[in-house]
Amino acid sequence: MQPILLTTSLRKSYPAANRSRLEVLKGIDLHVLRGEFLAIVGPSGVGKSTLLHIIGTLDRPSSGTVEIDGEPVFEFSDRYLAAYRNRYIGFVFQF
Repeated sequence: MQPILLTTSLRKSYPAANRSRLEVLKGIDLHVLRGEFLAIVGPSGVGKSTLLHIIGTLDRPSSGTVEIDGEPVFEFSDRYLAAYRNRYIGFVFQF
């Protein structure tokens, strides 16, 4: 069965002081089948929101791949990705 969500070697880093990089996500591999539930839990500052923003196509990974229903979404143009997100992805933000 093909996963509805597949991430492979997902990494995300941000610029930090002294020209270094802060690596928030380090090689995340997820394999979620249709109908499965997934909870992303952990203490503050470990990258939960960053991971969800990438899975939801609101942000791009530094490296690695994200496939949603077999589509490598970060190979899409920004315009197509925005239309894809509007049609297929929903968010409930928590403040």
